[in-house]
Amino acid sequence: MKAIDVRARTADELSELLEDLQKAAFNLRFQRASGQLENTAEIRKVRRDIARIKTILGEKSRAAAGA
Repeated sequence: MKAIDVRARTADELSELLEDLQKAAFNLRFQRASGQLENTAEIRKVRRDIARIKTILGEKSRAAAGA
């Protein structure tokens, strides 16, 4: 997911997406612990998407507070 795609979404959509990604990260960690995870790069991708969404949510909240 690219930052441009994330910036185009509303804060509510980003919150929902963040929740879904956090659930996905939990499931991936669980699969890794049980030895069922085949694509380990997926964990890194999900973690970076979570960080990207949190960053943009913070930017949007600071912009709203400043306005």
